[in-house]
Amino acid sequence: MASIICGSIAYDTIMTFEGRFQDQILPEQIHILNVAFLVPSMRREFGGCAGNIGYNLQLLGGKPLIMATVGADADPYLSHLERLGISRQFIKKLDQAFTAQAMITTDLANNQITAFHPGAMNDSHTNRVGDCIDHLSNNDRHIGIVAPDGRIGMWEHCHQ
Repeated sequence: MASIICGSIAYDTIMTFEGRFQDQILPEQIHILNVAFLVPSMRREFGGCAGNIGYNLQLLGGKPLIMATVGADADPYLSHLERLGISRQFIKKLDQAFTAQAMITTDLANNQITAFHPGAMNDSHTNRVGDCIDHLSNNDRHIGIVAPDGRIGMWEHCHQ
């Protein structure tokens, strides 16, 4: 069964702060917050809602068709999808933007500080669900998933 998955593709950069945020962020000075955290461990993962759903659907034997927008830095992610056998046909690359990125720092108490840059995800509305549907066989059962993405894109994809 083919599944059209409208949603984000993102890089997740995950870092560990070997202390506690509460020791660095003073409640009485929260109005003048200016902190830096040494994060000796860092890893980068392939993420985003459509990317994660597509990956897991592929593991279950499904046929994901990811419809997303990515930036000029997306080649490693696109190569990853290709190695997994996941179609890149409906992933639009925008050279003037970065791929969406989440930078997550976790402390020893499992508190997190996350910064998120939507990048190319904000242009998800430039994709059309009809392009994916035209690709599918009329005899093939298929479903559509609208996962978190750019706000306008999510609305438009629900109504297409």
